[in-house]
Amino acid sequence: MFSFHYIRNQIIHLLLVLIGVSIITFALSHVIPGDPARMMVGDKASAATLARARVELGLDRPLTEQYYKYVTGLMHGDMGISIRSQQPVSSELKKFFPATLELTLSAMILAVIFGIILGVVAAVHRNKWPDHLCRIVSLIGVSTPLFWSGVVALIIFYKWIPIFPASGRLDTFMTPPPQVTGMYILDGLFAGQMDVVLSAIHHLILPAVCLAYVQLAIIARQVRSSMIDVLEEDYIRTARSCGIPTRRILYHYALKNALLPTVTIAGLTLADLLSGAIITETIFAWPGMGKYVVEAITFLDFPAIMGFTMIVSCVYVFINFIVDMLYRFLDPQIREVDK
Repeated sequence: MFSFHYIRNQIIHLLLVLIGVSIITFALSHVIPGDPARMMVGDKASAATLARARVELGLDRPLTEQYYKYVTGLMHGDMGISIRSQQPVSSELKKFFPATLELTLSAMILAVIFGIILGVVAAVHRNKWPDHLCRIVSLIGVSTPLFWSGVVALIIFYKWIPIFPASGRLDTFMTPPPQVTGMYILDGLFAGQMDVVLSAIHHLILPAVCLAYVQLAIIARQVRSSMIDVLEEDYIRTARSCGIPTRRILYHYALKNALLPTVTIAGLTLADLLSGAIITETIFAWPGMGKYVVEAITFLDFPAIMGFTMIVSCVYVFINFIVDMLYRFLDPQIREVDK
């Protein structure tokens, strides 16, 4: 189905992208004003203490040697030691990653499901009031900053109509379930603790909806455009002339082909949501990687910032690769071009 030559070239390209990201990340960490050693020892530390801290952090070595050590550590899963907490960055990101993944996956599910529904409704009722309504919803979603919609959601649904909590993943004094995946909903289901599952969902709804809204609007616009193009194809008119029910034409023929371009958008949505979770987690005090990296930025914790950047980059590149494979699996014409 996929030639070895094609897969090999894709893997080489992905590795080159990751190498480029590591170089840029490393360079930015040395260009940004601020001394990590000074941040670690404090402003009142002596010159000798500062020099000793620079030696411990490896900042006294040539840049090429520092980069080599950084890349070698990455290859072994070592992202360095956090200046702020003095803990391995990899272990801290491993602790916060499940919370971010749970939020991101929930937002993606909402964005894909409701984005497809809005797009199909808008295309079927083109230039009618359902289409105009869906386009208004999409336009608001695309043009509304995430930080603004998050704050508005908190004001409405926490202060004025207190039906959702403002922060955290579980109710106060509720014990997290035994860790299997780190995602409370799944772990609660595995442990049979439905009270934990319901509490986790209750805390997840507001940040997930806010995070999903922007991507939902993008997917809806893409599905609408693709559906309109497909509905004007000759084979759709032929199917209608043959008396095939409209519902079957829409969902069995038109939607199946219209979703092909949406696969790329939906796949990259997960990566966009992962990076967009920084704002959402900060607003809703969600204990994930986004909140962690914001605290690292305020402290100029370069190892933590670089570790987060590499994690997001790896996820983005990996998802890009999977989407590319999936697109070629779904569209035989692209496989023929590759041959």
